[in-house]
Amino acid sequence: MNAPVPKEKDMPNQNLTRRILSVAGAAAATLALWTLTGPVAGHGASAETGGGVRPVGAFAVVAGSLAAGLAAWALLALLERTVSRPQRAWTITAAAVLALSMTGPLGSAADTASTAILAAMHLTAAAVLVPGLGLSARRR
Repeated sequence: MNAPVPKEKDMPNQNLTRRILSVAGAAAATLALWTLTGPVAGHGASAETGGGVRPVGAFAVVAGSLAAGLAAWALLALLERTVSRPQRAWTITAAAVLALSMTGPLGSAADTASTAILAAMHLTAAAVLVPGLGLSARRR
């Protein structure tokens, strides 16, 4: 005998858990990349800010990833309330935001290695957040 398949409405805790894990996972993944490229490999990322060059530290990586993840979550929640196909709208919007966010590392990284590392961190966060949050989208 097959058990009934739960409907999306019956799985709010599963969606909440997926969203929390997606946001935390993005922060953890970018921190892991920062650790591997910086302290382990010795190629710490630096960015030009305020006329000077500053190293990108672990706190900035985690805080930036968490801020992006929470903003992404808020956007998805808004899309779920306003569009009929929130997962599709989320994916398209997230891809556009990722493209815009790439102007940061491409325009303010201190050197070529920093550009590669910072761009990889943006892509890593997106690789976790876009599918993770997208799969939790509920239709109106």
